[in-house]
Amino acid sequence: MRPTPRPPHRGSRAERAGADPRRAVGRRGETLAAEHFRRRGFALLARNVRTRHGEIDLIVFDGDALVFCEVKCRRVRRDGDTNDPSRQPLASIGARKRARLRRLAAAWLGDPGHRRPAARLIRFDAIGVSVDARGRLLALEHVEGAW
Repeated sequence: MRPTPRPPHRGSRAERAGADPRRAVGRRGETLAAEHFRRRGFALLARNVRTRHGEIDLIVFDGDALVFCEVKCRRVRRDGDTNDPSRQPLASIGARKRARLRRLAAAWLGDPGHRRPAARLIRFDAIGVSVDARGRLLALEHVEGAW
C-alpha cells in the first residue's frame, strides 16, 4: 500500500505570497519602496518586522534619519483608477494605523535585540505605490514625515 502523496509545503513567505494575489501586490509595493529608499541613499535595516501587535513594513536609515515606513500598494486595473481619490494607496492610512505604527516603532526601539543606529531624527514616512496588472510601477508617492 502506497502512502497518499502530501500536498506541497506552503510555509515560506514567498510561497504564501503566490497563493494570495493581494499579498503578492503588497510585497511588490514594498520592494519598489525599498528600491526608492536605496536610490535616495538609505540603508534597509529591516523589512516586515513582526510583533504581536502588527508589522512594520520598512525601517531605513541614511546616517541622519531613522525612518519607519508604511507602504500601501494598489493594483490599477484601468487608467481612470489613478485619478479616483478613493483608489489612491495612501488614502487607506487612517489614524488607527498611524497610532499602531508609532507603538510598533517604540517597541522596536525599546527591544535590546535590535541594532539601533544613532539617529538625529526619527521619522514616520508613507509610500503609496500603484502598479499595473503585471506589477510594473505606474506611480510612487513618498510623503516624508507623514505623521
